[in-house]
Amino acid sequence: MKLRAIMAASLLCSIAGVSYLASTASADGDITKVKHIVVVMQENHSFDNYFGVLPYVPNGAYHAANPPGNPGSCPANDHQCVEGLRCHRDGPKGPLVCINKNRDDEGGFVKSFHEKTFCNGPDLDHGWVGVHFEGNLNHPNDTLFSMPNDGYVFQNDLTEQIDLPATPDPDDTMGYYDQGDLPFYYDLAQSFAIDDHYFCSVLGQTFPNRSYLMAATSFGHLTTSEFVPPGPFTGTDPYIPITGTIFDLLDSHAVVWRDYFSDFPQSLAFRTIAEDFGHGNAQPLSRFFTDAAAGTLPPVSFVESAFGVGAVTENDEHPPTDIKRGQLYVSQVVNALRNSPNWKDTVLFFTYDEHGGYYDHLATPAAPQGGERTPDGIGPGQCADLSAPPGSEALGGGTNCSISQALAVQLCAAANPTDPFPLDCASFDQLGIRVPFIAVSPFSKPHYVSHTAGDHTSLIAFIEKRFLGLDHLTLRDANASTLEDLFDFDHSPSLNTTVSQAPAPSPSTDCP
Repeated sequence: MKLRAIMAASLLCSIAGVSYLASTASADGDITKVKHIVVVMQENHSFDNYFGVLPYVPNGAYHAANPPGNPGSCPANDHQCVEGLRCHRDGPKGPLVCINKNRDDEGGFVKSFHEKTFCNGPDLDHGWVGVHFEGNLNHPNDTLFSMPNDGYVFQNDLTEQIDLPATPDPDDTMGYYDQGDLPFYYDLAQSFAIDDHYFCSVLGQTFPNRSYLMAATSFGHLTTSEFVPPGPFTGTDPYIPITGTIFDLLDSHAVVWRDYFSDFPQSLAFRTIAEDFGHGNAQPLSRFFTDAAAGTLPPVSFVESAFGVGAVTENDEHPPTDIKRGQLYVSQVVNALRNSPNWKDTVLFFTYDEHGGYYDHLATPAAPQGGERTPDGIGPGQCADLSAPPGSEALGGGTNCSISQALAVQLCAAANPTDPFPLDCASFDQLGIRVPFIAVSPFSKPHYVSHTAGDHTSLIAFIEKRFLGLDHLTLRDANASTLEDLFDFDHSPSLNTTVSQAPAPSPSTDCP
């Protein structure tokens, strides 16, 4: 038996133990004091890319885990410690010098560096196959057990930012931004509560990860290339996960929710036009600002940036879009909530769907799903859904899955759409790459860092605990931490915290 299979068997108990410990993180006070939950999710940046140097802000709220040369992690009870990049200043007022590094394809090393552009391009590798190579260059199927994160530069040199003779290679994967680049985000992170162990849900792209946000599974899908918007965009029906979606649960409990969209509501991945627009769930972004000002926000809101599929200028921060456009948009959303009559009893979760190919040094943990290899019995590339039952409910019978099946085989030659998934191949039993996460709320513990492991299904779990009782979708949200240690519901310690405004992108530096 190969190493992965042996270790998989031995880890069952420990994974179950991790999920139990994660679920015990608790808040001060009663979660029912929360009347509104708002989810704001941007695109494609890792924790280290945005907040890796957060602990080095001069006179800032936080400190680093350990000085260079003495690697370690933050103590569980130190909530001003941030697990960021390993850096030091070159002189008392000199620039940061970071020691995190990756080998490139020419035999040298690339260290983490201060990025000079807000418009990175071309896009970086963040596909199912590429991310596993980024995590473990020599043994990509073993990331769950060994994740040195040593393949970012090499993988992107080969696939996305390809090295050319006598041409400087930007190696943007190793770049980071600081408080001068993203002042609003850094102010928000230092004012409210953050989690430096929050991960996306799967080692892959946007569609699989946003599927976990909405359905606590990607039901076998591995790539955004398989996302098909419903008619009248294409004349097709949306995907129908066998275990349902958070929207279905909310509807079944008569909990009002809205998807405030800029150009395309993500909820349409799993609902028809009639269901979303006909029932008033999908609303234009302008309605969010109106509802916030009037104090009429629903119990659950998803507030979405422009993805670049319509006439609205893209501001989701997906490369090569100017990240300052996204910061400005998020600033407008957060300020609208801060000035709303609903502020006093609202929690806003702000995060990113996945890492976008940007380096992060932290190994990602086992997925909290009771020791099982998948949340729902559906392995990578073994898509199953309710598109055409009963055939589509069988492994490999789901709609529009050919690319995922090919990707599964590319990483694991023994993968088969219908057979039991090989134990020695990467599966859905590991969380994705770490991403930024801020809880903005009057209930947030001020300048507080949680080290509790969470992922996108933690947001579902929080919604479920507050509004839906014991209902859940899959093993993933059933076992996910609700991240309640970020909050003090008894005292609302951040009720009067001010929120800054983000600067607009400069016309001279804004991306085309």
